[in-house]
Amino acid sequence: MNQEEIRGKGKQIKGKVREEVGKATDNRKQQVKGKVEQAVGRAEVAQGKSVERSKKASR
Repeated sequence: MNQEEIRGKGKQIKGKVREEVGKATDNRKQQVKGKVEQAVGRAEVAQGKSVERSKKASR
């Protein structure tokens, strides 16, 4: 697991918390921000995994 994957997981967690807070407070804007942040986190995790695979393949 590299830094991008860790950062991505953190964003996913932060986004989920933001989404749930938005649900609890009936704040649609916070919900959407949370979902977007989760998507960004998933993309970072995928990129990190891709980098790891390419490093292993080049060895």
